[in-house]
Amino acid sequence: MVHASIPAVPVRPALTRESRFLLAGVPMLAVLFLGIALWNGFPLMYYDTAGYLVQGLAGAFLPERSPVYSFLLLFTGAEVSLWPVVILQALMTGYLIALTARIEVPGLSLKGLAWIGGGLMLLTGIGWYVGQVEPDCMTALLVLGCYLLLFRARALDRTARNLVIAITALAVASHPSHLGLIAGLLLAGAALHFFGAMLPRLPRPRLKSTAAAFAIALSLIFASNLALAQSLFISRAGSVFLFARLMQDGIIQRLLHDTCPGSGYQLCPYQRRLPHNANMWLWGSKSLFHREGGFSASQSEDNRMILDSLKRYPLAHIKAAIADSVEQFFEFRTGDGIESQAFILWPEIKKVAPGQLAAYERARQQTQKFPFQVLNMIHVTVGGLALLGIIMLLNHAVLRRRWADMALPGTVLLGLMGNAIICATFSNPHDRYQSRLMWLPALVLLLALARNRNALHPEEESGT
Repeated sequence: MVHASIPAVPVRPALTRESRFLLAGVPMLAVLFLGIALWNGFPLMYYDTAGYLVQGLAGAFLPERSPVYSFLLLFTGAEVSLWPVVILQALMTGYLIALTARIEVPGLSLKGLAWIGGGLMLLTGIGWYVGQVEPDCMTALLVLGCYLLLFRARALDRTARNLVIAITALAVASHPSHLGLIAGLLLAGAALHFFGAMLPRLPRPRLKSTAAAFAIALSLIFASNLALAQSLFISRAGSVFLFARLMQDGIIQRLLHDTCPGSGYQLCPYQRRLPHNANMWLWGSKSLFHREGGFSASQSEDNRMILDSLKRYPLAHIKAAIADSVEQFFEFRTGDGIESQAFILWPEIKKVAPGQLAAYERARQQTQKFPFQVLNMIHVTVGGLALLGIIMLLNHAVLRRRWADMALPGTVLLGLMGNAIICATFSNPHDRYQSRLMWLPALVLLLALARNRNALHPEEESGT
């Protein structure tokens, strides 16, 4: 009697403990970080959101807005709903935090991760940026992604490493200023790699994956600009923001006073009417900047005045840049510009996404004032204490010669310093530029607390 053989059923490999942790932890964090947007009833909006929507959905090139983030809005279906893009932002944020937490605190449970996420939501402004249709949330992802790729690449499997590279590249490409930030972190990593060869106890960053993220980001920026403007470039608005900052610092006025009328600058007749506020120059309704064509006009004279002022007043430039950078480093109140912008956004939403207009109008952002004064009693205090905390962690690592422990707080501190210098030097100080990053120092301290608690009570953190 012949018996037919029964084909063996392949056994699927069981999910690893880390995979189960990420599969459960990332959505949990994403829901937490979307809490404010859900409470608002609509994704949070900023003044710049209108430009990104018009550029992405209507295909109109705007020099002052990143095409990459505009295309992200297009590809996530922003014409139908803005929720997918903030959900994606929440998932990316949750993934990098969960991955970092799992590496930094071995054996961390989902309960422990929930406490960390809840702490960030209660004590920092993370939810106000993750749930906002704006590339501001990407700045912190850039810093955290660079840390993982530089210092923790060996702890990542191929899938995780590729995901971190993709998230970091997208974060960098979402705003031209992020190129300077990742370049600075790469240079710092290269210097540490070089010295690490001579001092074996120093951590040696792995540069290849971070360099790959940088290259991918550049490619995305070039491709997006080519698609919209039919030309290869990084940004056409950089000199505009720098010029406005130099006007705010009085350097442009000094140049005009010292050189007019002989220099023949077009602003010579208006030198006494120029504002000492960058925002008034860039966005004021009666600004000469807009009368002369705004961001779409040629910036050749602006560039000439910038170079001329650098030659004439190099010390004034250095002093102003240092003062602005220090001011920016300590300027991080939550809520800058998060208010009703119906007079700006309403016409643009009606034009490119009319189906979302009713929900936008009903949102709390358009109907009530948010209590940022009360929130900042917490956020600013926690931010200041967290900055002090990471400096203490660095000092403790140096005293105990535990150089590897310096990697995370050191990367975050460098990211904060680099962001402040770039934003203050090439634009001008704003609270939102630094506040979008201020959940990172709090994360470092929460992870340190979780690690110490885990070391004291390992049996309490054994499950997922």
